[in-house]
Amino acid sequence: MAGSMQFDLVSPERSLASFQATEVQIPGADGDMTAMPDHAPTLTTLRPGVLVVKADGGDQEYVVTGGFAEISPAGISVLAERAMPKSEVTAADIAAMVEAAEAVAAGKSASELDDANKAVADVRALGAALGL
Repeated sequence: MAGSMQFDLVSPERSLASFQATEVQIPGADGDMTAMPDHAPTLTTLRPGVLVVKADGGDQEYVVTGGFAEISPAGISVLAERAMPKSEVTAADIAAMVEAAEAVAAGKSASELDDANKAVADVRALGAALGL
């Protein structure tokens, strides 16, 4: 496929995707970004959100939490703490993610609490965006 790059998505449980893509929209911790072929080398951390991958066969969407994305001119590798196809996400999954984020926030010091509370808010916003 002309104008494409290799896309790989893995989580600790499994490899979810490996195919040629034309564009990947990433929920970066510092803001959303889009990677395309010939992108400058970049490493970004992920926030909870929806990763959208555009390919000749259509768009594919994955819910991700945490982890990072390594972008190079030839491709992108996403290593997510947790990832699943958007179509498989349930309200119970979102509730479990919120509970886990709240548990992490509860153990943080005052100086780390803002980031932890933001993670909780991001997971809740993800659930709302998915209608769950």
